[in-house]
Amino acid sequence: MRTQLDITVDSAQTAVDALAEGSELSKQRIKDAMAKGACWWTQKGKKVRLRKAKRELKPGTRIELFYDDQVLSKVPEPPILVQDFRSYSVWFKPHGLLSQGSQWGDHCSLLRLAEVKLNRPCFLIHRLDGDAAGLMLVAHDGKAAGALSQMFSGRSVTKIYQAKVAGRLEAEDLQVDAALDGKESVSRVTTLSFDEEANATLVKVAIETGRKHQIRRHLAGIGHPIIGDRLYGQASPEGLQLEAVYLAFDCPLLKRSQAFGQAL
Repeated sequence: MRTQLDITVDSAQTAVDALAEGSELSKQRIKDAMAKGACWWTQKGKKVRLRKAKRELKPGTRIELFYDDQVLSKVPEPPILVQDFRSYSVWFKPHGLLSQGSQWGDHCSLLRLAEVKLNRPCFLIHRLDGDAAGLMLVAHDGKAAGALSQMFSGRSVTKIYQAKVAGRLEAEDLQVDAALDGKESVSRVTTLSFDEEANATLVKVAIETGRKHQIRRHLAGIGHPIIGDRLYGQASPEGLQLEAVYLAFDCPLLKRSQAFGQAL
């Protein structure tokens, strides 16, 4: 079942009551959806998630519910906290976990799970495809979010990925620089090993830019799509074989060099 509700309450009542009156959903389903981030309202001029089912609403308050039972029924694999520096933290995001939620909910996102685990505000600094796995940073205050975001946009972060691609690919710091969406894009590919039986190559990829699906598109563009890439290659039961394995940078907050994972 997938439905959208847009309700403006005409009398003082709780959020769950207003949504129950305006739909055929049970209050229990509505409460579950709200807890998982599928309900929205405007607070202090900003549209935000409304999670408290018993929140008292004033007449004229507008609330929206984006209900999709397939999305809400998903049970995410939890992320792993690598290190916590208070102002930001480092996580390992498993395959299938989103970086951040959507209007349909956020219970399957790193940002929400980190927020629940640490009981702190969480701000997204950079993205990693939901199908991919690997290291990610999460900021916990506005100052850290701004400083770390600028660091990523300024290309001062070393980012290394590992991917398993179709076919034999022999490369030593091969520069792939095909523009993506009209923007400069640079990936450097090095072969790590070749599996003759599977006809697949394990490669290291360092990226100098961070375009959408950059590694996936660049590798597919040279004839070696990543194993399990349902968008640019072929889907596979083992899923997308792409992992962010190394992050290194000069931390503007702690004033020291930081490195996480393996540089390969």
